[in-house]
Amino acid sequence: MEEHDDERDSRMAAPLSVEEVIEGSLGKMNCAQMMQAIFASILPLFDNQQTFISVFTDAQPVWHCTKDDQTSNSCSRKTNICSLSRSVWAWNGNKHSTIISDWDLQCANSFVKGLPATSYFVGCLLGGFLLASLGDSSFGRKNLLCLSCLIMSLASLASAFSPNIWVYSVFRFVAGVGRVSITISSFVLLSERVGKRWRGQIVMLGFLSLTLGLLSLTTLAYLTRNSSWRILYLCTSIPGVICSILTHFFLCESPRWLFMRGRTTDAVNVLKSIGSLDDHLSSSLSNMLVFKQGIPNTNGNNPFSSVKILVKKRWAIQRLIVAMVLSFGVGMMYFGMLLGVGGLGLNIYLSSIFNALLLLSSSLLTFLFWIPRCNRRSSVLGFCTISGVASIISIVAGHHHKIVHVGLELMALFCACMVFNILFMYVVELFPTCIRNTAASLSRQALLFASIFVPVLVVIGRRIQLFSHLIFGVTILSCGLLVIFLPETRGRVLCDSMEEQEAQDKNRSFHA
Repeated sequence: MEEHDDERDSRMAAPLSVEEVIEGSLGKMNCAQMMQAIFASILPLFDNQQTFISVFTDAQPVWHCTKDDQTSNSCSRKTNICSLSRSVWAWNGNKHSTIISDWDLQCANSFVKGLPATSYFVGCLLGGFLLASLGDSSFGRKNLLCLSCLIMSLASLASAFSPNIWVYSVFRFVAGVGRVSITISSFVLLSERVGKRWRGQIVMLGFLSLTLGLLSLTTLAYLTRNSSWRILYLCTSIPGVICSILTHFFLCESPRWLFMRGRTTDAVNVLKSIGSLDDHLSSSLSNMLVFKQGIPNTNGNNPFSSVKILVKKRWAIQRLIVAMVLSFGVGMMYFGMLLGVGGLGLNIYLSSIFNALLLLSSSLLTFLFWIPRCNRRSSVLGFCTISGVASIISIVAGHHHKIVHVGLELMALFCACMVFNILFMYVVELFPTCIRNTAASLSRQALLFASIFVPVLVVIGRRIQLFSHLIFGVTILSCGLLVIFLPETRGRVLCDSMEEQEAQDKNRSFHA
């Protein structure tokens, strides 16, 4: 009996690692964790709305010849609208339905018409570099998530009152700066607040939120199609402002990040409020928080110190470069297919709904089946290969079999969506807590960088389909091959410090 008591006392006196604390308290899912996951995953919905809102607000509206010109042959749908007198044609529906008709930009050059969308993505690039490391610094994941969504939503709200395209483009730029950290901060927060058993299923909520963003945007655009484009901005931005404020007050910070920052008391309070602690862990957690592998506050208060930590390690730089190149290749195919919504020959609303349902099915398949059962590295390689080959083959098939061509395009998009989903989880698992938000943000920057080239390729593809499909296919195929330089992460625990990550990698190499 005394031996049993001594063994129990010895076990209770043993120091706990961060992973043991996280798994011991968050390993079992409960209602509090699920509510926190919902709060953390809802803001990406507004992210996707603002990313694709230009598909509807900046679209080229349909026009028709007026009755007064019925007896004349000067006006027809094939005629260049800029060569016609304004008295012989008119816009279908509300003149203010898009910025093109509202501000009479039908004869403006392509640069002016595309300036708002370009400004948005340039803002995303700049914002990513400015805000990428804030989530790893003293600012934190939760604060960055809420602040980013608030900035994006306020800028989008201001866009509704723009007097011209130049002011409108400035507001779109500011929205892009704020928007870029929303999805990354949400996914990192979701992955760090659960045990490894539930990580894939909980992160899936973020991807479902992205899909709901596209679905809700399309629904709102359809319901307001006869109204001003400004109404669509009001309908999407006001809820974003409200949810950003509510999320700030009800969402808890990542306990892993709190431990890393040395805020042990705050971390313990979060675990006690949302975790499922057993009697042993609950009664002794506050007094026993001595970790086997200490996590010093290496980031300090410098918001860019995580970048400094990252570049000091060769293995971290190599992983980041490969992840960024891979993200660029996936971004070309992913945004190329989603922004070219008219490619299937359907109207803009049906195409958007169809794409959203495709995203939904890929998210469910990824996180309910693929992530729990399949390796990350081989999955990324396989889906990149299938997507690239399908896109290239569709070029040849398109000249002879329309149905086969559409089927291959859908296969290419579906596989790109699968890689897009898996890649987020893969990058989160590749880097430790101290630089995870920075690495994930920079990887996403590469994906956004691809989106700058996509609109031009989509326009060219309307005339020369061979060109755009070839570029998309070759890019994702060649970039996907680089995944062989990354380690496999399936079933691995999330590391918190650079030293812990190196120890895990060394142990994995030894057993391999």
